[in-house]
Amino acid sequence: MIQPEWYIILNPTAANGRAERVWPEIQKLLKIASLDYEMVRTKQRNHATELVAEGTARGFRKIIAIGGDGINNEVVNGIFLQKNIPTKEIVYTLIPMGTGNDWSRTHQIPTDYKRWIPLIGKAKKVKQDIGWLSYYKNGHQRQRYFANVAGLAYDGYLCKKMSEEKNFSTAIGFLWLTLRELFKYKLRPAKVIFNDQKITDHFYTINIGICRYSGGGMQFVPHAIPDDGLLALTVAGPLSKWSVMLNSWRFYNGTIPRHALVKIFKTKEVVIETVGETPTDVEVDGEYLGTTPVKCIVLEKALMVLRP
Repeated sequence: MIQPEWYIILNPTAANGRAERVWPEIQKLLKIASLDYEMVRTKQRNHATELVAEGTARGFRKIIAIGGDGINNEVVNGIFLQKNIPTKEIVYTLIPMGTGNDWSRTHQIPTDYKRWIPLIGKAKKVKQDIGWLSYYKNGHQRQRYFANVAGLAYDGYLCKKMSEEKNFSTAIGFLWLTLRELFKYKLRPAKVIFNDQKITDHFYTINIGICRYSGGGMQFVPHAIPDDGLLALTVAGPLSKWSVMLNSWRFYNGTIPRHALVKIFKTKEVVIETVGETPTDVEVDGEYLGTTPVKCIVLEKALMVLRP
């Protein structure tokens, strides 16, 4: 029996179960587009990473994920952790069906699957950079790849709250959580080291970007270019709560660097160290990981992506 060309990984819980509900429609569109595939479903968090290893062990080189930024991150980690096929031989794309769809926004992949699926077979291949990050959890050093944005300080704290409460799966819910927790959050000191520079401060946020969008269209790293071989670094000093609220419109239009306490840089490597007794929280692609100390490097043009 001839093996199908495409390996599809579906997150059935994406978009509050919408991914599973529309799967029959997606099947029809895949058939019309003459995309020969095998589909597998995720069963729990990080399962997609395991499924990539299983698929590549069987020779699959073309992977499609169906879901949001979470499964996107899991599949990317699967591609770079598996040892079966050289990563440069793997082609990947996403059928966006999440809350934020931030990674797909950079690549201009339509959120309307009815528009995107007919284009996949003739989509163009582009290479993008990938971030690699080490962090700590429960006293042990761990590692993670990411395709979009890593966030520390308030960003990490917020993702931790989301992982604990698990009931903010809409953009409005996320905005409410952001505003609710803002006045509870206490800024923590940290040291950011990059390009022979050291910045020690009480940071509101620290963002490291491969791509420019996060949090449902926010632009904390508007200077990020996905294939320039550099990490886009944004650090925001001790902003007051009211200053954050009054400047929140800047998060969406890319003008956040114009604030006096916000600085942007480009680098190939960045280290964030703990200052004092309380470490700083870190998340990648919207998933909470752990805390500092953190080290991040860029892997230049490491992922082959299909986009319109």
